[in-house]
Amino acid sequence: MREQGSTEHSQVVAFRQDIRRLLEGKIVEAVETILEEELDQALGSGWYERCEQRRGYRNGAASRRVTTVGGTREVKVPRARLVGDDGSTVEFHSQVLPRYARRTRQIDEAILGIYLAGANSRRIRKALEPLLGEENLSRSAVSRVVGRLKGLFEQWRGRDLFQERYGVLFLDGFHLKVRMARRVIAVPVLAVLGVGEDGQKVLLALQLATSESSSQWGHLLADLQRRGLPAPLLIVVDGGAGLNKALAGWVGVKAQRCVVHKLRNLQEHCPVHARSEMTREFNRIVFAKDGLQARGAYEAFLRKWSVLCPSVARSLEEGGSELLTFYEFPRSMWRSLRTTNCLENLNREFRRRTKTQASFGTEQAALTLLYALVAFEQIRLRKIDGYMDLAKLMRQASTQAA
Repeated sequence: MREQGSTEHSQVVAFRQDIRRLLEGKIVEAVETILEEELDQALGSGWYERCEQRRGYRNGAASRRVTTVGGTREVKVPRARLVGDDGSTVEFHSQVLPRYARRTRQIDEAILGIYLAGANSRRIRKALEPLLGEENLSRSAVSRVVGRLKGLFEQWRGRDLFQERYGVLFLDGFHLKVRMARRVIAVPVLAVLGVGEDGQKVLLALQLATSESSSQWGHLLADLQRRGLPAPLLIVVDGGAGLNKALAGWVGVKAQRCVVHKLRNLQEHCPVHARSEMTREFNRIVFAKDGLQARGAYEAFLRKWSVLCPSVARSLEEGGSELLTFYEFPRSMWRSLRTTNCLENLNREFRRRTKTQASFGTEQAALTLLYALVAFEQIRLRKIDGYMDLAKLMRQASTQAA
């Protein structure tokens, strides 16, 4: 019985090896087929095909060792010369498998995916070792792939914004542990999230700051304006004093104070035994059927709490009419516009994804990772409620501006 079990096991192992060899061969075959099709498209013709559209000629093939999802294999890369309009020729370079590339893009994306999940170089190599083999993925190779993020982040951070248009901007900050001046400290990260005409949220800016002061926020907003960002219809903020002062530099843009942050402020000023009653009456303001009813509830709140607890009334007055700005927009958008939850949720994901890192060694390392989590869709941003109505408002604003 033992011999029979051993034989069956050997047969299973042999079967798996045969299947693996077959699949590996098919992967190489698929890569070579894609390269041939890419070259046919560049030349405008296939093998031995003569036509007026032909833009060059083949020049043999080169063998290259490439790491694919099936391991490292020899791949035949076709060569050709492309003829320009002036009759000169240039060597054909594949976009599918660029010059000097030794790994397919799927491998690079897998490396980045594991890195963005919180793994370091050693863990990445360990995770991919069963697939690629230990000798095919050195520590330096992993570092080079991850290092590409630096260039992508710098391009994103300095890109031209003249052609980008956002109807709503959400501004908020959160804290991250970063090593600065030889000490690990929790520093604020200022984040800006935009909402385009299609309702899709887009990460616009990330900046590490020493505080959430008006000068720090003012510098960030000034940078967006310098790069050509058109003024939005609305800016939603958490209500911090520094951020409110910075908004003064964007004249004519409506502002909405986050009602959740304001409720927290009110609860801090309210005695514990009265918080439930105060919260119910605050909710009558922010969940009214329209702006008129909301303003009535607002005035009633002030009259009552100016007597019961003056500090609560003063805190509500500090928020003023900016707590009710969202009522000026279509009802379908109210849920998304009355709070900074859109950005709070993103910040919460940032904190969750980076908690495996005790701290970041540099400012750039911290911001690059946060950017990459969104750019490579490790964190996916959804559309806001009522985005179809937002598109109409943005088109109307463009028509009026013209």
